[in-house]
Amino acid sequence: MATNYEYLRKYETKVQKTLLKRKDLIYPELSYQIMGVLFKVSKELGSGYLEKHYQRALNNVELKRSGLKFKEQVPIELKYQDTKIGKYFLDFLIEDKVILEIKNGRNFSNKNIEQVLGYLKAFNLSLGILANFTANGVAYKRIVNAQ
Repeated sequence: MATNYEYLRKYETKVQKTLLKRKDLIYPELSYQIMGVLFKVSKELGSGYLEKHYQRALNNVELKRSGLKFKEQVPIELKYQDTKIGKYFLDFLIEDKVILEIKNGRNFSNKNIEQVLGYLKAFNLSLGILANFTANGVAYKRIVNAQ
């Protein structure tokens, strides 16, 4: 008789194979790797910490361990008619393809979603992942730049 753990592993493998076969997802394999890193940090650290602590756990340990190429606190210049009017910093740029923005809290706000969408447009990228570390684990949204 299979244990709960064995059943869970079989289910997880089945879900992973299904996700990786979907043709409508952007970077399915990379997204799966990123989510694995996020879930590991959530499981190890738990909830109740500041955003910067989750970022440090990702930057200093799990993203390095994962072998993924990443940059942290990447600056974005905001321009209006070729004039610099501001600067933002995105949390992580992974494999020069996916923006990862970390939050802590219960819900995703429209402001957070618009922030990631603005980053995607500024970098001319297709996919961002907005991750919230909550008392119930990691909640996430895949945000797609349709332009």
